[in-house]
Amino acid sequence: MDPETAFTYSNLSGRPPGPIVSALAKVSSGVRSVQEQVEPYAHAWQEHNRGAVGEVAAGRPWWAVLGDSMSQGIGASAHDRGWVGRLAPQVGLPSVNLSFNGARIADVLERQLPAMEDLAAQHRSPAALVTLMIGNNDMISRRWRREIPRAMRDLLLRIPRGTVVATQPAAHGAALTVNEAIDEIAATGRIQVAEFRVPHMRSWRGWVAADRFHPNDEGYAAMAEVMAGAVAGPWS
Repeated sequence: MDPETAFTYSNLSGRPPGPIVSALAKVSSGVRSVQEQVEPYAHAWQEHNRGAVGEVAAGRPWWAVLGDSMSQGIGASAHDRGWVGRLAPQVGLPSVNLSFNGARIADVLERQLPAMEDLAAQHRSPAALVTLMIGNNDMISRRWRREIPRAMRDLLLRIPRGTVVATQPAAHGAALTVNEAIDEIAATGRIQVAEFRVPHMRSWRGWVAADRFHPNDEGYAAMAEVMAGAVAGPWS
C-alpha cells in the first residue's frame, strides 16, 4: 500500500473487558458469544477502513463514524449488519469507522477525533459527514457517570459543526444527563440530532442480542432508520 494512504488505526480499545462483562461472560453463554465478536468485527472494520482511506486519498468526500460498540455492530450477525453498514448504501460515501468496543466519551476526545483530524489534514479533505453515538459505557460506571456533564459538553464543542449526534432512548438516570448536554448544544445550531427519544425506540423487545444488551439485526435496522432521518444531505 502507498505509504501516503496507509492507515494503521486500530478498532480495538487496547483495554481488557471491564469486571462486570468479564464476570458475566464466565456464566452466560450469550454474553460470551457476543464478546467473541469484538476482535473479528474490529479487524473487519480495519480492513474496510483501509479501502475507504484509499478513496479519501483520491479526493472523494467521506463519512467519519465516531462511537462505541453500537457503531461496530456488536450483537449483529455480521459487522456490516449494524446500523453503520445498513445506512452506508443510502449515504453513498466511503466510511471510515473509528469506533471501538468499550469506547467512552473520553476515548472519542483523546483518540477518535485526533485520528479523524489527522486523516482530514493528511488528505486536505475534512469529512463531509460525521456521526457520533456515545455514552452507553460512561453510564454503566459510577466513576464515569460523574464525568458525563463536563465530558459530553467538551466533546460536543470539539466535534465538527453539523455532526449528527444520537440521543439516548432512555428517559431516566444517566441517559438524561447525556441528553441534556446534547440538547444544550443542539439549541445553538452547532450539531444535528438523531432523535432516539421516540416511542418505538423505548421498547427493545425482540431487538436485543444474546447478551441482552447489544442490538440484534432487527434492533440495528431500527437504529439505522432513526439515523437515516438525520443524515439526509447532498450525498443521499
